[in-house]
Amino acid sequence: MSSYSELIKNFERIRAYMREFYVYGFKSREDYSAKSARSYDDERRRMESWLGEHMGFSRTPEGKNVFISIDSRTIRHNPLYNAWKAKSFTDGDITLHFILFDILHEPSVKCTLAQILERIDGEYLSGFDDPMMPDESTVRKKLKEYTEAGLILAEKVGRNVLYSRAEDTDVHDLGEVLHYYSEVAPCGVIGSFILDKEEADTDAFTFKHHYITDAIDSGVLASVFAAMREKRIISVSNLNRRRDTPRRTRIVPLRVLISVQSGRQHLLAYVPEFNHFVSYRIDYLSDVKAEETTPRFDELRDALCEMQSKMWGVGIGRKGTEVLEHVEFTVRVEDGEDHIVRRLEREKRVGKVEKIDEHTYRFAADVYDASEMIPWIRSFICRIEKMNFSNRTLENHFKADLYAMYRMYGVTEEVGE
Repeated sequence: MSSYSELIKNFERIRAYMREFYVYGFKSREDYSAKSARSYDDERRRMESWLGEHMGFSRTPEGKNVFISIDSRTIRHNPLYNAWKAKSFTDGDITLHFILFDILHEPSVKCTLAQILERIDGEYLSGFDDPMMPDESTVRKKLKEYTEAGLILAEKVGRNVLYSRAEDTDVHDLGEVLHYYSEVAPCGVIGSFILDKEEADTDAFTFKHHYITDAIDSGVLASVFAAMREKRIISVSNLNRRRDTPRRTRIVPLRVLISVQSGRQHLLAYVPEFNHFVSYRIDYLSDVKAEETTPRFDELRDALCEMQSKMWGVGIGRKGTEVLEHVEFTVRVEDGEDHIVRRLEREKRVGKVEKIDEHTYRFAADVYDASEMIPWIRSFICRIEKMNFSNRTLENHFKADLYAMYRMYGVTEEVGE
């Protein structure tokens, strides 16, 4: 019989399943081969316990398929945060947690480690026949953990260290701020935890574009931000979907970019091994380990900032190919279509818009990776009169796609040269 439990011990494991099931699309029991069928059933049921109202089932000739359907118009809070709130713990951990905060029940109470141990033994566990008395090392480590988290304060008085509870922060009037933060900002799960504690009125916002899948990457993102703040090198596992196993890499994390169009998160970093800047998808990263600080952090970030003036998105190019690609096209604007010109100006990013005549405008840009511009350029197809890419392969590919579309719709007109 399965040992299924709603609680989880290793979040990276459930993150991998949620990424495969939700972000990349659900697979049937027969399709999923990374783990055993029993593991598939356990993890699927675990996610059903968190996301049941958003899950559905369909039967196909290939078997039963599971899917998640979430309408951003009907939900106010990211349901994937539930995964972070289902972490497993031992009986000793949860018992010690409540004992410590009962002893340090208000900020004015200050105790040494010896006093805390004496009270645990004499007041909390003395009535048990077989008390699970935590040893001094366990209590010390737990106090250190809570001190680093800011929940407990440690004050050195002579030879003794006095522990006390940190003052609570009143967030009762910040319900709307926390709601917005929790649904929009990186690591928004922090705001979700605070909202759970405060039980505030948090239905202030609805979101037309609600990017919820980054919730499962909050742990990785928090580790990256901590390393950036301390200017450290990190080692990280990078999962490439073309490889079966992740690759371990040492990098200097420099900047996180988040797409306002898709919500996808990227880490721009420097790889000392290859002396090159690289862009990583956050959802492909795992097992972040902080290493030594680097004196080059500010220098590398300044270099990256200079490069960003020639980046359309996150593309930097391969090592040795950091050559700028020129992109240029002209569009025709009819009378009364000033909104097209305004759109060009608003969305040009690192490019320039030049007026040729009353009805013609030219857009030009020099970027490291022109392929990132293709989806945007496509949105002007019916108005483009002429285009010129220095990357001829990319230009020919773009035109070939247009010809294929023309043939699909039975159109024989040629694309403008």
